[in-house]
Amino acid sequence: MEFIVPYAASLSQIDSCKEATVSVCDAVLEGLGGESPDLSFVFVSHEHRDSFPDLAELIQNRLGSQVLLGCAGETIAGNDREIEHGPALSLWSASLPGAKLEPFHIEFERTPDGLISEGWPDLSTDAADIRAVFLLGEPFSTAVDQIIDRLGEELPGVPLIGGMASGGGGPGENCLFQDRQQIGQGAVGVVVRGGPTISTIVSQGCRPIGPTFVVTKSEDNLVYELGGKPCLDQLNEFFAELAPEDQQLLQKGPHLGIVINEYQESFELGDFLIANVMGVQEQSGAIVIGNRVRVGQTVRFHVRDAVTADEELTSLLDRHAVTGSPSGAALLFSCNGRGTRLFPQPNHDAGLIHRSLNQIPVAGFFAQGELGPIGGRNFIHGYTASVAIFGES
Repeated sequence: MEFIVPYAASLSQIDSCKEATVSVCDAVLEGLGGESPDLSFVFVSHEHRDSFPDLAELIQNRLGSQVLLGCAGETIAGNDREIEHGPALSLWSASLPGAKLEPFHIEFERTPDGLISEGWPDLSTDAADIRAVFLLGEPFSTAVDQIIDRLGEELPGVPLIGGMASGGGGPGENCLFQDRQQIGQGAVGVVVRGGPTISTIVSQGCRPIGPTFVVTKSEDNLVYELGGKPCLDQLNEFFAELAPEDQQLLQKGPHLGIVINEYQESFELGDFLIANVMGVQEQSGAIVIGNRVRVGQTVRFHVRDAVTADEELTSLLDRHAVTGSPSGAALLFSCNGRGTRLFPQPNHDAGLIHRSLNQIPVAGFFAQGELGPIGGRNFIHGYTASVAIFGES
């Protein structure tokens, strides 16, 4: 009996979207031994925008995947490459024996009574066998915090993985794909029940500096005081004690790490949810961050650089290779701020995953916000590489 490989991925840079579609579909089908897949993802650059209305139909006519999801992206990843400029089409497919796939499309509408949504998957049944929920969102029409909160309540501990479509400058310029349709609003996704294991790696690429502080005054995403003093005062006090290279990184853009699990004796790399510092209030000494924070939470300032980002992702992949299930394939949801905007060489994230996990099929895109779990809770991130790793079988 011939052994059928359960995963395949292909990337094309052909100018013609139709020819690129034929190329990646045929390569994936060959990799799967001619069998139509259960789950597929397509990621496409905006150079192919004229073909977006017909793309999903073209793929499904040739591929026949049970579930197809996808989106447009600013940078497209396939196997060990990241295409940051020019046309690119990446297709990833999997045969998932024993898995049940539940696709969905959530739409949002603002009403006088508030935001309403419809299209949610049925989450009332037993969640014990749910491997993961994958989600791709249109950034201008998706209330991603509402999705994270609801899934956190109804599916605690289940990883939410994916990202927000990117590359469009405003509403209507990004798009999603589901089965045979192009979708312009909301979010598409799939609940994966049973089948191969799905592990997650979330690499935030930041390094803690300075002491830890307890938040003593805050409001939503405004942090007024740390340890009883204005934030800027605390920052200025330890700034002078930093090494010159860390001072330079902090001046380029500080980040604030919020401890996920307070029940630890110490807090180091990987124990924090990284929030971007978006601004300061000079008069009050407060900082504005990208996440909500509460009085009593422990925080620590962080800096981001290429060396730290490389070391963290390498360490997480090495740990998975030793302690995780054998890897069969991976999906990458990285940030638009990574790639050659962060690293001195191209293809960093995709290439590192591909090499570290024995040249497994990889596909993904650079998102306008990445979804992934930290400390057992799901978040929307920035400057992060969120990776879903599927087991061999």
